[in-house]
Order: sequence, then C-alpha cells, then structure tokens
Amino acid sequence: MQATTQTMIQCISPIDGSVYVERPIATPEQIQACFQASRTAQANWKRLSIQERAKYCHAAVDALLNMKTRIVDELAWQMGRPVSVGAGELRGFEERARYMIELATTALADLVPNPKTGFERRILREPLGVVLTIAPWNYPFLTTVNSVIPALMAGNTSVLKHAANTLLVAERFQEAFDAAGLPQGVFQHLVLNHAQTAQVIANGLADMVCFTGSVAGGKAMEAAASGRFIPVGLELGGKDPAYVRADANLQHAIENLADGAFFNSGQSCCGIERIYAHENVYNEVVAGIAKLGSQYKLGNPLNPTTNLGPMIKPASADFVRAQINQAIAAGAVAHVDTSEFELDQPGSAYLSPQVLSNVNHSMSVMLEESFGPVVGIMKVKDDAEAIRLMNDSPYGLTAAIWTEDVGAAERMAAELQTGTVFMNRCDYLDPALAWTGVKDTGRGCTLSSIGYEALTRPKSLHFRLQTS
Repeated sequence: MQATTQTMIQCISPIDGSVYVERPIATPEQIQACFQASRTAQANWKRLSIQERAKYCHAAVDALLNMKTRIVDELAWQMGRPVSVGAGELRGFEERARYMIELATTALADLVPNPKTGFERRILREPLGVVLTIAPWNYPFLTTVNSVIPALMAGNTSVLKHAANTLLVAERFQEAFDAAGLPQGVFQHLVLNHAQTAQVIANGLADMVCFTGSVAGGKAMEAAASGRFIPVGLELGGKDPAYVRADANLQHAIENLADGAFFNSGQSCCGIERIYAHENVYNEVVAGIAKLGSQYKLGNPLNPTTNLGPMIKPASADFVRAQINQAIAAGAVAHVDTSEFELDQPGSAYLSPQVLSNVNHSMSVMLEESFGPVVGIMKVKDDAEAIRLMNDSPYGLTAAIWTEDVGAAERMAAELQTGTVFMNRCDYLDPALAWTGVKDTGRGCTLSSIGYEALTRPKSLHFRLQTS
C-alpha cells in the first residue's frame, strides 16, 4: 500500500454549510491490518452454521434500531433528510435485513441434480472471502444493508467504506455489530479517500466490490479491479420514467408520482425523474402533481413541520436549477411558483419542487440524471410512443406504469429496457425481488435469492460411489 498523507474527511452539513463531523483517513498500516483481520476472521466465520450467523445479524439489526432517535437527527445534519420522515429509512432497513437473513437458509442450500446411480452430485455455494461495500449518502442505511447483511449471511466478512457525507452511518453499523458480539474482524469500517479506495481494490485486498454511486465512480471501480478477476457489483443510478395510461386511477397515480419525484429532495436512484402521460389525462396529471409540489414545506430538516429538506450541497441544487432554466429557455413551462419558497435562492442547497410541461428529449432535464426535486411531464398518444420515450435513456433501473389493465402492463414490461417494472407504484425495493439494472445503470444484482448468487461461488462435488 502506497503511503498517503494523513488528512481528514469532512461531512459538510447541507443545513448550514458547517463541518458536522470529520474523521482522519486510515493510514496504510490501518488498511492492511483491517483486511488482514477480515481475511483471518473469515476462515472461522464461514464455518458457522447459517443459523448461528443469523443470530448475530438479527442482534445487530436490533441494536441499530435501538439507535433510531439519534440516527434520525444525524441523518438530518449529514444529508438533509427531514426528521419528520427520517425513521422511514430504518423501517426499510429492517425489512430488507430480516428478509435476507431468513432467506439465507434456502438461498444458500446445496443444489442437487436428479439422482444418478453410483454417484453423489451436489453444487455447493461457497463464500467469496472479503466483501468491500462502498456505500453512498442518499439512502445510507438501505444501500449498505443490501450487501453487508447478505455478505455476512453467506459466510463472507465485510469491510464498509461509506460516503464522506454520511461518515456516522458506518460508525452506527460498527456499533450495532459490536453490540451483537460479532467476532472480531467479521465486520469493519474504514475512512478512505478515493485514491485509497482504488488502491485497496487494485492491490487485491478484497474479493468482491459492491459499489453504489455515479457512472464515473463505477468506471473507476472497474479500472481499479482490472486484472484482478473479482466481481464488481455496480448500481449507478437512473433517470427513471413513469407512464400514466388513460385508464389509470388518477388520484392514486398523482399522489404516488409526486412522492416518487420529490421525496428525499428527489435524491433517489429510483425516484421518478420523467413522466409520460396519455393525452386524455395529461392536463390532469400536470395540474395534480404541480398542486402537490406547491404544498411541500421546504425548510430546516430539524423542524418537525418540514417535509422537504436541502439537497446534499449547493452545487447539486445549482445543477438542477440550471437544468430547469435551460428547459424554460427552450420552451418548457414551470408550474410551481418558486417565489413561495423563501429558502430557494441561487447558491443555496435548498431547492423547491418543480414540475415542467412542454418538455422534450432535447432537454437535459429529460435525459441527464437530475437527482433533485424536478420532474418533466410529456404528452403521448399511445403505449408505443410511451415505450419509445421511456427507453430513450442511457439508464435502466426502474420504470413505472399506471394502469388498471394488467395485460397492458405485462405487454409493456416485455418491451421496457429496465431492471424493474412497477405497476401502480414506484420508488420502492421489494427484498424478495432482484434489484438490478441495465445499460449505464450498471451490472450485478442485490437482494432476493439471486443476490446471494453474486456473493458466493459454486463448487461442484462429483463423487463416484465404490461398491464392494
């Protein structure tokens, strides 16, 4: 490991731009010691039964949930999520963790082919070794649990590197696993800069990398892993579309799409960023979502009446402002009066919701990931036009169809280039289903039984039975 000048990683709070927390990056010696301890611990951890691993993991989930009050406040300071909705992520965290823990017994069971006289044949699922999780800030507990809990249940050990904006999340995971009595070295976290993270991967310290982040970050992960022959799971965001058919329950669609577009200040990989509405319902969809957007309370996330906090940093908010302004200059119509949101000023992390009509795919706001509280809505004449526009994207994480016709949704799903197709819902991960994407959204899979396949390698047993 090359020497790195010791510096601090800072979490700058989007609330007021202050340094909320800072930690020193790990030294080369600490990094080596961490991965050595992880590799040593894995030799014993993999020998435990699935039931024994489950006890530790359930206890860690319990311990983390007991920190709820502290975590909700910390999330507001670290990444701006309002305390009024902060506990929701922990409910999702528990749902995914418990499901994957319970699923392990069947998902990790041996595969046994049809009997063959004179032979015993099985396919085992062996752990990979040390799994490095590189987690983002926007849903810091949910994105982490997607890989950490299944990795441990599969018999791997885990090292977590969390985003600078959410440094304390890694520490809460560490506290939870420590409280559960997890054997030393089985779960650890490190504070690393980008160069150190690349070095860890390039030097072969990890046997798998699970990364959630930008396309540029995903390319950096692949470059670092080049020649190492290790799996690299990549979830790199999206520009997720929704389509409202003429037969949709409009009230239900409008309420859910507004939430899908604006919750978490639009900072969700699977949030709704563009909507296509059938011409018969287009005006109602635009008016309805704009009305709901206008009702959000933008403010300090520590205020219990706030339901829309700041974006992660002023530069991110200004990027979305620029997208909106470019679209308006090209003919788009804005439907939310931003003058009603006093904190929404250029150079501020606080950004009001916005709904744009008269948009098209020549505009950045309909093609480039916004990751903010803005949604463009286009009129379409039929399902075929909706499919064409929904597929016109370099991303493919989720797509949502709003209809009362299950057959129509099935037919559209077969044509949509995406990892998940929703009907009458959006912006949600069901842990029983594979979480995956296509195109620039990345590769690999988390959650479901298929997610366990990514965290194990097959080993075949082919025994000829000797007869006397």
